[in-house]
Amino acid sequence: MTAKVWKTRALIICLQLVALIAVIAIAYPQLRNDIASPPTPINEEVVNWQAKTQNPIFQPEAQPSPSPVEIDPAVQQVKFVPGYTPKYQISWANPLNYGPRYTKDIYGAPVRNQPIIVLHETVNSASSAINTFQTPHASEKNQVSYHALITLDGTIVYIVPREYRAFGAGNSVFDGPNGPETVKTHPNFPPSVNNFAYHIAFETPANGRNSSRTHSGYTEAQYKSIAWLVAQSSVPDYRITTHRAVDRSRSRLDPRSFNSKKFLTLLGSYRQSTAGNSNAL
Repeated sequence: MTAKVWKTRALIICLQLVALIAVIAIAYPQLRNDIASPPTPINEEVVNWQAKTQNPIFQPEAQPSPSPVEIDPAVQQVKFVPGYTPKYQISWANPLNYGPRYTKDIYGAPVRNQPIIVLHETVNSASSAINTFQTPHASEKNQVSYHALITLDGTIVYIVPREYRAFGAGNSVFDGPNGPETVKTHPNFPPSVNNFAYHIAFETPANGRNSSRTHSGYTEAQYKSIAWLVAQSSVPDYRITTHRAVDRSRSRLDPRSFNSKKFLTLLGSYRQSTAGNSNAL
């Protein structure tokens, strides 16, 4: 091969390197921006639950300290016990087991439902439920979660952030004073209350788990903690309901053995105690 041919090839390689360096220099700033800034979500209908509803649900980052109450079983009177705050832990669900809240349904109609709170029970132990929520489920029919659950000792376990839609109730409708409320967000599943619901579950007592017909009810600690949690929101009493009440499959009975009178008495007392608390949400 002649020296002239070598020189020609060397010149071509040098020109190619210069061109490559120029392309990288032009593209690098944009590449940096793309890496530094996460992409815009595909679904732009995701909304901020707190900003949309003005009825925020309690988050553990800003923990108020209301005066707790106890029910005296003898006289059913409320007694205030200062200095109590429920224990809590955070056990976030796998992202496949919850989703965005939408401003429009699948037909394009605006969604303006005010929040409701739906009470459940786990059926199994709290640890079993948490394990289920943290397991990725590729099949949509197996995806399930609550926003929070209350263990037997009253610990509040946060599972799904309030601004997201937990998959707590499938085929469901809330019968409110303005008529039935439900939102269809998936073409292959029935409409549900999930888009505007905050789901809280009691841990089921040991004698009521699986297919057992027995059920000893929930602990005093559970009633106090769930009432305390609900009191941190401004969701009115008439928009607090149960899984059994909203379910349209007629297969859900939870929360079983639920003492609504005890719960509402505690809730009212907590709300009175937090009314003047600047930390309350």
